[in-house]
Amino acid sequence: MKRITFILLAFVAFSCQQKPKENTLTGTVKGAKDDTHVYLATLNEEGTPVPTDTVVVKNEKFELPLPKTDFQSLNVVTLEKGRSNMLIINENKPLTATVYKDSLRSSKIEGGTQNEIFQEYVDHLKDSRKDFEGLRKKYSDRSKLKDPAYLKQAQAEQGKLSDKDAEARKKIVEKYPNSIVSALILSDMMNQKMLPSTEIREMFKKLTPEVQQTFPAKKVQEALEKASVTEIGSKAPDFSAPTPEGKELSLKDAMGKVTIIDFWASWCKPCRMENPNVVKTYQKYHDQGLNIISVSLDRKGQKDKWTKAIADDGLIWNHVSNLQFWQDPIAKKYGIRSIPATFILDENGVIVAKNLRGDELDQKIGELLN
Repeated sequence: MKRITFILLAFVAFSCQQKPKENTLTGTVKGAKDDTHVYLATLNEEGTPVPTDTVVVKNEKFELPLPKTDFQSLNVVTLEKGRSNMLIINENKPLTATVYKDSLRSSKIEGGTQNEIFQEYVDHLKDSRKDFEGLRKKYSDRSKLKDPAYLKQAQAEQGKLSDKDAEARKKIVEKYPNSIVSALILSDMMNQKMLPSTEIREMFKKLTPEVQQTFPAKKVQEALEKASVTEIGSKAPDFSAPTPEGKELSLKDAMGKVTIIDFWASWCKPCRMENPNVVKTYQKYHDQGLNIISVSLDRKGQKDKWTKAIADDGLIWNHVSNLQFWQDPIAKKYGIRSIPATFILDENGVIVAKNLRGDELDQKIGELLN
């Protein structure tokens, strides 16, 4: 079975009806034929579903015994020939489910407080998704994409929605420190880089010891340990890679009084939209000591697209790329999961700021140089 990421699991919806047997998932599958197989799996330490049990549907109904758990655990239900999964939070409580064979994401489950908490999180995700979709439609006029004022307003509104989303998630985590759902939320926030790793670390510390021992929490802890390498105040890891001319260039050799490490790619629209702001900042401060080294995540065999984007966007600074897409070793070293991503270094190579855009980037560079 395929690996299941927490963010995909988070869009499963829940609720229900009949009284189940103890520690059993009792389900009704609308429109299912008799003898349709229902599979139960447990998510292991890697987040991969491990098959646990199989039953068949009779008269649109099934019963699945749930494995005993010491605390709270994550299980997945899949229908025969199904294309999606239904997440179940097992806390040794009886559960009931109404399952829609053609849309497990619309299926509903009831039982135990943890599924109720998960539903609270899912409801927030649905509301947030509607907000972002509305914003996308509001700023869908392609003819205005080169208008700086238009882009600035769109970025400002997107920032407000992102802050609203992050704050809502934080409140759920703070409200339920003894829930595995809080570990899932922190995992999502970490993967999406919604907050600085230092802030997520403080939230993680407030989870109960039992939650911290669950595998989603352990994954968060591993990610936090990796993130500490590139946290503000840490010395930026050195690296080297080929330039467009085929020469090897290292971070150490590209350093200035202030240095920006810019992760981007020719195929990344948000990167290309931000490039004019970076160009403006570079032109303003390069003579005062600002250097930039851009690391491209372009694909193998697409060097021409990388170099064309450099020329088209007027990026007149240092560039390197291994042309390995998301497998780029520099991106892995810096924990890059989304682009654009930037790191601002002082003259000693210490990270002093990250992921600033537009006016914020310009102001920070000015402060550091002046």
